[in-house]
Amino acid sequence: MTDNKEQKRVVVMGATSGIGLEVAKLFAAKGWLVGVAGRRKHLLDQLLATHDNIVAAEVIDVTDSCAVEGLHRLINRLGRMDLYFHSSGIGFQNVALDAQKELSTVETNCMGMTRMVSEAFRYFECHKEIDGQIAVVSSIAATKGLGAAPAYSASKRFTTHYLESLQQLASIKRLTNVHITDIRPGFVKTPLIAGSPFPMQMDAHRVALHIVKAVEKRRQVVTINAAYRLLVALWRLIPRRLWVRLRIS
Repeated sequence: MTDNKEQKRVVVMGATSGIGLEVAKLFAAKGWLVGVAGRRKHLLDQLLATHDNIVAAEVIDVTDSCAVEGLHRLINRLGRMDLYFHSSGIGFQNVALDAQKELSTVETNCMGMTRMVSEAFRYFECHKEIDGQIAVVSSIAATKGLGAAPAYSASKRFTTHYLESLQQLASIKRLTNVHITDIRPGFVKTPLIAGSPFPMQMDAHRVALHIVKAVEKRRQVVTINAAYRLLVALWRLIPRRLWVRLRIS
């Protein structure tokens, strides 16, 4: 690749499907140099072969303790990282409380997210010459506990609090080069919720357009879309004692 030092560079974690895939393609179309990561090598290879500005790929499973080493290999291939975009997550409707589903969700969405996002934070802390940004896809599910998907909604609440904490930590450390964006979409038509009865499902490409715009503006928190912003506002008005009695499934 031609090394244009002015060209922005982004690592997209979870780029093989859904929101991550759409965001990676949009950044490439905008002229960013893109490094993609995910668990499925053949899909990463397809992205490399079909998009000029997607220039590096690394097979990474965020639940692997060695995943951060893969992140640094990917950054080295890019030359640097200006933006870390995290869209690696899983979720289940799990009214039966299947233990494996609950624990897998926590392992990926909490432990895996923490592993990768904290490493991105440390990267920007060590490279103060880079005006860096960390953007993470959480969910409106972080607003209230959802009985139909306990671990998923709880893991998204964990994510939003973790990102808020990192923003405060950047202030404590006077890291003016570290910017945090918490992206909270509603239900998106992706393989994650394929076949589910969730209402108001949004097109992944349109959601990605909103996301890229918010990231470029360095919004701290963005809820997508207007209908979901209204829904979340209404949810917050419901007292806990009433919320837990609602039969939302």
